Amino acid sequence: MAKAFDSALLRPRYWLTWFGLGSLWLLVQLPYPLLYIIGSSLGRAARPFLKRRERIAAKNLELCFPEMSVSDRNRLIEQNFVSLGMGLIETGMAWFWSDARVKKWFDVEGYDHLQCALAENKGVMVVGVHFMSLELGGRTMGLCRPMMATYRPHNSPLMEWVQTKGRLRSNKAMIDRRNLRGLVHALKQGEAVWFAPDQDYGRKGSVFAPFFSVSSAATTDGTRILSRLSGAKLLTVTMVRKSDRSGYRLHISDVMKDYPAEDEFLAACYMNKVIEKEILRAPEQYLWVHRRFKTRPLGESSLY
Repeated sequence: MAKAFDSALLRPRYWLTWFGLGSLWLLVQLPYPLLYIIGSSLGRAARPFLKRRERIAAKNLELCFPEMSVSDRNRLIEQNFVSLGMGLIETGMAWFWSDARVKKWFDVEGYDHLQCALAENKGVMVVGVHFMSLELGGRTMGLCRPMMATYRPHNSPLMEWVQTKGRLRSNKAMIDRRNLRGLVHALKQGEAVWFAPDQDYGRKGSVFAPFFSVSSAATTDGTRILSRLSGAKLLTVTMVRKSDRSGYRLHISDVMKDYPAEDEFLAACYMNKVIEKEILRAPEQYLWVHRRFKTRPLGESSLY
């Protein structure tokens, strides 16, 4: 349940944020085909002002796909910024659209996998990846089956209230990703809990394992720990924007039957392979502007 609204959020210091949120609410009332054009244009227009993020994306792609030509990488970066602009629009869609309107624009593949996994009442760890449409993906997952999700609380009290309220429109609860006890308890109660182990969360609690062509990528060991403590099933859920602009598809995988939870390195390697497969569904929609390889093994210089 979202926290009750605090009247302190109406103070002048938040007025600019309220203006931005109001503008986003108004914008997403437009028809989706027009929103696609606007979002794509915003992403292209933002690229000259986000040079640092562009350099990070270029470096990530160079590291992950060294065989890719420069022209292909540039094309992928351009498409990635289109997805970045769409990500803003999709956040508004996730927070402000009605259930009926969201349902009109997505379909589901593999829902029976989730149903079968939940039928065993052992909890399901829903592995996600950071696509630009992440917020909308969470909303659509909840419309299929209300879940819980791990997250990092927002630094702004207003944005924390807004994003939590938006995310709980179709889901059960948000759990701080540092709350290990709460996550294990939810899984043992038979809940489906979403989390994304595809980012660099720092040295603590991480294992260095291969990711695409990078031989040592800091990979959270949280997946394995949660799996061992809760006994939950694992599967992936990924939402991809269709290339024909006709909406979105939610892909739900079968349960991972051979996850090597007894060995932290093998488990990290396994999970990175799973994440790679999901990213390759639509690599232009992935969050390449994140410094995925910022944490390096001791003695190794920064890749950025």
